[in-house]
This record gives sequence, C-alpha cells and structure tokens, in this order.
Amino acid sequence: MRPMQSLLLSALVSLGIAGAQATTPTIAKQPPVPLLWKVSDADSTLYLLGSFHFLMPQDYPLSPDVDAAFADAESLVFEMSPEEMSSATLAVQMTQAALRTDGTTLDSELSPTVAKQLQAWLDKNKAVLQKLNLPPEILQRFEPWFVALTVTIVEFEKFGLDRKLGLETHFSEAAQKAQKSTSGLETGAQQIAFFDSMSRQEQTQFLEEALSDSAEGKQAIEKLHGAWRRGDAATLWNEMAAEMRKESPALYKRINVERNDVWLPQLERRLKESTADDTLVVVGALHLLGSDGVVEKLRAKGYTVERVCSVCKPKKG
Repeated sequence: MRPMQSLLLSALVSLGIAGAQATTPTIAKQPPVPLLWKVSDADSTLYLLGSFHFLMPQDYPLSPDVDAAFADAESLVFEMSPEEMSSATLAVQMTQAALRTDGTTLDSELSPTVAKQLQAWLDKNKAVLQKLNLPPEILQRFEPWFVALTVTIVEFEKFGLDRKLGLETHFSEAAQKAQKSTSGLETGAQQIAFFDSMSRQEQTQFLEEALSDSAEGKQAIEKLHGAWRRGDAATLWNEMAAEMRKESPALYKRINVERNDVWLPQLERRLKESTADDTLVVVGALHLLGSDGVVEKLRAKGYTVERVCSVCKPKKG
C-alpha cells in the first residue's frame, strides 16, 4: 500500500461508493492489539482510538481495553458525526464534487500507459462496478481522485475488508444502543474538499498508485491491515506517513497536519470544560501517530498521556 493511498484512506470515513453488505462478525483467535491512548487532566479523560476504516468479521471482538474505554466514556467523537455518515445526501455531494464539468474525459489527462492500466482494471472489475451502479464508461466523467478512491475501495472489499465493519460503524451503533452522545470533528463537505482540492498532479499520482497496488493484489492490502491488527504504530508511521511526508509534503500537510491542528482545540475543550464526562475519540490511526499526531501534540501541551495496551510488552529501562 503506497503512502499516498494510506494517508488518503485515513481521511476517508463514509465517503464514496456503497460496498457489499457486511457479514456477521465471527470470533477471532486474538483481538486486534489496540492503538489506544489515554489523555488526562485533573478531572477528565480522552481515550484516543486509532481506527481502520475497513475491517473483516474476524477482527471482532475488539480488545477488552477498547471495550473498557467505551464503557468508561460518556460520549464519543468521530471524524464526522454518525448522523452525517449515514446521510443519503453525502454520496450525492461527493459525486457532484467529482464530476468533470469541462466536457473532457478522464483519459484525456492520463498518460497512455496509465489510461491502458485503467481500462484493464475496468474490464477486470466490470461486474463489481455494475453492482455499485458505476458502469465503467461512467467513470470517464469523473476526476482522478474519485476514480482512485473507487479502485482502492473495490480492491479492499474484494479481499474481505468492509467499510460497514469499520470501527466508526461499530461504535456509532454501540453508542446509539447505549444512549451515549456522539459528534464529529469535521463535516462531510470538509472531507470532500480534502480530495477535491488536490492538485491535478496529486490526483493523477493517486490514481497511478491505486492501479499499481491493485496489480500487486492481496499482499499490499494485508500489509496495511496486518500492521493495524498488531497495533504496530512504528510500521504504520515509518512506512506510510513518514514516507508520504518526504515524497508529497504539501499534500501530507493538508491531509494530516492541518486537520490534526484543527481538531486539537476541539479535543482540548473536552478536557478543560468537562468536570465529569470522559470521551472516546475514534479517528483514522495515522492521525494519532508520529510527531505530527494528536497524541504527541497533546503530550506537548502538558497532559498526562499513556498508551493503553494490556497485551503489549513493557519497554525495558
């Protein structure tokens, strides 16, 4: 999985193409090791949980650490509110933003090699696209970022990773059943803008990488999912975010750093203004990692920060 795809998928919550129906979760041999941190001040707590937006049935049940954080929290915060995530208008807004308005086709801005790769992928996945109400010829009417997301989402779901099993859906449903309040850090319009504001060069690069990774198949997808399941923060950061920060610094800043900086005061208010309520925050895992991540930014402000992981081996020394 290329760093650009990884980071852009961390921006993706519920946008895009309706996938297959989720299957019933099955019991895994071992729950995923959580990317979970506890941030505290004198009287309240934020639990920060790194999400993977596409999961498999066997990724459930979750770690007891995550279940305990959910039980302790009176409210939950997501990148986008559950109400907006489930809104029927969100996908419509996305397709409208991605439609080409100048009368050109997608192939007109692709190199012959990439156009040929795209056609081969469309031919191979024609049946899947038809089920999604996206016949291959229709995709020529969209901008590269939308088609790149389509390619990536289809490839994820072909290997059993389903957005309907992602942590956002799981916890929004759990919060509703437990009658816990929910909210979002940003709107659907803001998430769409992150993609639509990409330069044409960034968009075509995103599409090229999506097509290249689709050719590599299951191995690339398993690497990303496996790192999340192991709670492997170092691999997620070093091989994905850090590489993108080096290769595409402007896009990295817009997709990751600027959003983290906007979220930070919202999260701080929950620590400063609350005298009783604790909050579980569920966001894409890469937003929590590295020096640019929310975890280290809150630590730098003087809050007590600890990783919650009962199965992790303590560091020596």
